[in-house]
Amino acid sequence: MKITVDGWTATVAGDPLTVLPRFDFREFHVRVAAYASVQERQRFLADTFGSDGWLWDTPDELRFDRVSRQLVGAEFQIPGMLVDPGDDARLPSAPPVRAGGLRADEVRDFRLEVTTEFLRDPEDTSLTCLRDLDVLDEPLEGRIGIAPDLALLVQHGTIVGWSLTDPARYLTTAFTAPDPAPPSPAVRRLLTECLDLITTPLLDAVRDRVPAALDRLGELDNALRSLDEDRHRADALLAFVGELMEDYAR
Repeated sequence: MKITVDGWTATVAGDPLTVLPRFDFREFHVRVAAYASVQERQRFLADTFGSDGWLWDTPDELRFDRVSRQLVGAEFQIPGMLVDPGDDARLPSAPPVRAGGLRADEVRDFRLEVTTEFLRDPEDTSLTCLRDLDVLDEPLEGRIGIAPDLALLVQHGTIVGWSLTDPARYLTTAFTAPDPAPPSPAVRRLLTECLDLITTPLLDAVRDRVPAALDRLGELDNALRSLDEDRHRADALLAFVGELMEDYAR
């Protein structure tokens, strides 16, 4: 399969990345790359090519090795948009994910625009971000599994979005690798509550300091702080919820 982005092309070839995705809830992005610090990230960007931001510009990223032209890293922003449940129900179930890498057809930078629509499936077993809702009007051509549980969505030969299966498993902060143990049922439930917070008018109500919304935020904050198990993932969610508490409820 060939894909095209901003006039640049790549071929689905080689093996997918083996690095686990990192779902940073506070920063609303999913990152898959081997670097583990800001300094390592800077060296990584200097040694690779592809889609990258500069100054305050933050497109989605696909980064490639300059010699092999093979995909070596990716980062995707999660759009902070209100979601219509009716659109969630339209998420396509086909085709199945095909694991594979990407090989750039030439060494050249390009721009991969961030997605604008954030959709969830029942019980939040998968998160999907799309270029726009028009994508749902036609079938997908492919789902390219570029890393564990992380897939690019392709339509008419173009990347039109991405999806992360089992997002609770990959919750973490900054450059820390996710906990290898399975997520607890409590964390899965609390992730759903946190996603409800950011994809409904509740977040606006919190920012407007509506008392009922602040009460609900406080309950979520307390549930995350009092959880005895799966602390790494709970702290990843708390990084965002606790910041809201500091800004609006205290």
